[in-house]
Amino acid sequence: MATLTDRLSYNVAGRFYVDSSCIDCDQCRVIAPDHFARNEETGTSYVTKQPVTEEEIAKCKEAADSCATASIGDDGA
Repeated sequence: MATLTDRLSYNVAGRFYVDSSCIDCDQCRVIAPDHFARNEETGTSYVTKQPVTEEEIAKCKEAADSCATASIGDDGA
């Protein structure tokens, strides 16, 4: 499960985030490419845009549920 204290600093502020346990599997970027990107320097994914619509939120939740290392957090805010 993602840990807020391990949240990567380059995530945009908001409810969803990727923490340092990311292994760069690309799954979140495939499921929600408008919201996740790859940091080329660290080889980890991060949140580039927080979801606004119910459809976008559902995609980010699907990405979190599909994450092999449970590196995507949702603080619900």
